[in-house]
Amino acid sequence: MYKIIQKRNIWLTISGLLVIVSIVFLVMWGLNFGIDFTGGSLLEVKFAKDQPNVEQIQESLASLDLHSLIIQPTESNTVILRFQENTEEIHQEILVKLNDLIKPEAITADTADDNNLEITSLDGSESAVVAVVTNKDNQIEELRFDSIGPSIGQELKSKSFNAMVIVLVVIVLYIALAFRKVSKPVASWKYGLAAIIALFHDVLITLGIFSVLGHYYGIEINTPFVAAILTVLGYSVNDTIVVFDRIRENLPKSEMDFENTVNVSVNQTLTRSINTSLTTLLVLLSILFWGGETIRDFVLALSIGVVVGTYSSIFLASPVLVVWEKLKKN
Repeated sequence: MYKIIQKRNIWLTISGLLVIVSIVFLVMWGLNFGIDFTGGSLLEVKFAKDQPNVEQIQESLASLDLHSLIIQPTESNTVILRFQENTEEIHQEILVKLNDLIKPEAITADTADDNNLEITSLDGSESAVVAVVTNKDNQIEELRFDSIGPSIGQELKSKSFNAMVIVLVVIVLYIALAFRKVSKPVASWKYGLAAIIALFHDVLITLGIFSVLGHYYGIEINTPFVAAILTVLGYSVNDTIVVFDRIRENLPKSEMDFENTVNVSVNQTLTRSINTSLTTLLVLLSILFWGGETIRDFVLALSIGVVVGTYSSIFLASPVLVVWEKLKKN
C-alpha cells in the first residue's frame, strides 16, 4: 500500500509551487484572448490548386496593416486568417490581395481569354484594366467570414466567467448535500470546499500553461477553451467524488484513524482513477496529433486538464481533508 496521505507535504508543496508559477505567468503575460473575447474577424479561404505559404500571404497583406494577424494553414488546403479589424471594407480588401497573390500582374481585357483569366474590375465598369485577377485554374473560394464586435466579445468573456463561477457554486452545494451524513471528524461542507480547492488548482495550472503557450506560440483563448475548462471541472470533480465516496464508505467500519482511513480509500481507488484518466488521455492525444486544426487547442486544454485533474483528485483533495482534521485536533 502506498503511503500517499502520509507524504502529503510533498504533494501539497508541488501543487503550491505549480499554482504560484502559474499565477506569475498570468500576471506577466496574461492570456492571449482570441476574437471571441476581444472582437475581430476570422476569414477562411480555399485555394483550388496552389496554396501560397504563410510568408507569401503575410507579405501580400502587409500594406493593409492588419492588427493581431494570425495565418493558419490547414491540412484541407485552406487558410484561416484571424485579425482585429471587423469591417466589410477590410474583408473585401483582403480578398483582393489574395486574388492578386495568385496572379499579381494586371492585364487587359484583350489578353484575358488567351491567359485563361477571369476579369472583374473593382468599380464594376467595363474598364480595360483589371483590378482583380483570378486564375480559373487556381480560384479562391471563401468558406466563411465571422466578425465579432468588441462589445459582444466582452459579453462573451463576462458570461464565460459567470458560467465557471456558477459551476463551482453548484458543485459545492451538491457535495455538501451528498455528504451531509458525514459529519465526523470533518464536516460535510469541507468535502465540497476541498473539491473546490482542487478545481481551482486545476484551472489555474491549465491557465498558466496556456499563458506560456499564448506568449511563445500564439495559442489563443476562445469559447472552445471555456468549454474545455468546464469539461475539465466536471471530469476532475467526478474523480474527486469517487475518492470521497470511498472515504464515506470506509469511515463507519474502519478501526483506523482518519488519516489512515483516507489513505486506504485513496489506494483503493488509485488504479481506477489512473486507468480511467489514461484511457481518456490516449483518445485525446490521438485527436491532438491526428485531428483537425480547428479543435486542436480545445483538445490540448482537455489533455492538460485531465492530467492535472487526476493529480489533484489523488494528491490534493484528500490530503486537504486530513490537514483540516489535524488542525481541528490542535
